[in-house]
Amino acid sequence: MTNVDVHQHLWSPSLVTALRARREPPYLDGWTLYLKGEPPYGLPPADHDAVRRAELAAIDGLGLALVSLSAPIGVEWLPAAEARPLLDAYHEGAAALPAPFGAWAAACVRDVDAKATADCLDLGFAGLQLPADALADAAGYARCAPLLELLEERDLPLFVHPGPAAGGSEGPGWWPAMVPYVQQMHAAWFAFRAYGRPRHPRLRVCFALLAGLAPLHGERFAARGDGRTEPDPLVFVETSSYGPRAVESVVRALGVDAVVQGSDRPYAEPPQHPGHGLGGAAAYAFRIANPRRLLTGKE
Repeated sequence: MTNVDVHQHLWSPSLVTALRARREPPYLDGWTLYLKGEPPYGLPPADHDAVRRAELAAIDGLGLALVSLSAPIGVEWLPAAEARPLLDAYHEGAAALPAPFGAWAAACVRDVDAKATADCLDLGFAGLQLPADALADAAGYARCAPLLELLEERDLPLFVHPGPAAGGSEGPGWWPAMVPYVQQMHAAWFAFRAYGRPRHPRLRVCFALLAGLAPLHGERFAARGDGRTEPDPLVFVETSSYGPRAVESVVRALGVDAVVQGSDRPYAEPPQHPGHGLGGAAAYAFRIANPRRLLTGKE
């Protein structure tokens, strides 16, 4: 029984070196990140110091913090020949992180290779993260089916995270986080219901940032969709960047059993109150009981 944060990012030296070796986005120039569709972003080096981050995790009372490749940088969408060195660097570095860190595996979604992903999962990763824009329609689920079937075979979960932001470089710096990311998560939530669940009935899945608040459209879905409103017991949402009002609303829509703690550290801070104002029982559910069901399938 341990406190879990299912959503953090921590770039290892091997991943930083691989990104600095590139000359086209995504790449690092020193600690400045260049992406397609977003303005240049300066990364504070201390945010990716594993020792410092482990100390912060201890302060947060975490027994497990799961890191993932930052899907918005677009590695998963690169051609396999470009993606593979970056994916290898990410997996090598993530597997070597100290306690309390664990990690989600990552996979190329442009050229799907289930065997390569299976080899990564063999290293002990908690499950697989995929970008939301790869799972936004029927074609995406058809393309990624070998990866999702692999997760079902191994009884491991899927983590859906926003992918690259199209056109975000033309707006203010906050635009990608507030518009494309949220739109992607909204689409991915309903695409899973329409295309993912019928194809993968045993798959456990967690959607980042409360699925872009898509669960709050349940009443509209009941009126305009297929009429089914009961929560899916194998679907979870994590709380990163949201506070008590949004979390309480999602709990009203999905129930307390669907919410898990995610912080998105270092890009956002964990909540001051782990239960988001809903009390100790909610904090226990979000940090311990629900992450256990997501990651292991066990009560």
